[in-house]
Amino acid sequence: MPYLLLVVLVVAIIALLMRTLVSSITVFEYERGLRFVSGKLRDELEPGRYRYLKGRTFIRTFDLRSSQMALSGQEILSKDGVAVKFSLSVTYRIVNPRTAMMAVHDFAGTLHTELQLALRAVVSTADIEALLAGRGDVGPQILALSQPAAERLGIVLEQVAVRDMTLPGELKKLFTQVVKARQEGLATLERARGETAALRNLANAASMVERSPQLLQLRALQVAEQQQSATFVFGVPGGTPIAPRDASGPQP
Repeated sequence: MPYLLLVVLVVAIIALLMRTLVSSITVFEYERGLRFVSGKLRDELEPGRYRYLKGRTFIRTFDLRSSQMALSGQEILSKDGVAVKFSLSVTYRIVNPRTAMMAVHDFAGTLHTELQLALRAVVSTADIEALLAGRGDVGPQILALSQPAAERLGIVLEQVAVRDMTLPGELKKLFTQVVKARQEGLATLERARGETAALRNLANAASMVERSPQLLQLRALQVAEQQQSATFVFGVPGGTPIAPRDASGPQP
């Protein structure tokens, strides 16, 4: 009986030590793990469950799914000296956990800095009108400039897009006035085109009547047929006058 009690006590102590010294971790399908033993990188872990000794082994997991990063309130001077504030939305993905862990202390912070530098490089070499006209091209340009640096961090940039582009208040009012004046100019031009076309049609009609005066009488007859109650008097040049005709009904 004392022997059995001793065995139970030893087993309980071993179980307690195992629980204290040994831990476990699960690497999911969308993750990869790096195992460090005594401070040295031992291997990269595929999806699965792993046990390890606490204090001697450290395991860091990395999510390989696409992640979002936001750059907000980046105020930069354009080529012509206008302060423009940008906000970016960045999508990236870790493709090499070993490089992301070993290359720099903080790969996310380093990527953030590289994107800021690329944004400044793009904005500072373009004037404000070019930036407004090509706002959709700013993101792809930043992506192209930042991609080599991201690859050195074990990261792939999937998308960089401009969320907001804010101009100074006074400049925004000026651009609004320019757009309004441009629209008003287009409307004036369209009205002028319509008036020119109408005058051209009148000139053509006058020319036709001058060549064939009978067209004027034919037109008058058409108008008379469309009237319900009116009296018209027509005359044929050089001929006998035609009796008055009441357009309201048949004549005897």
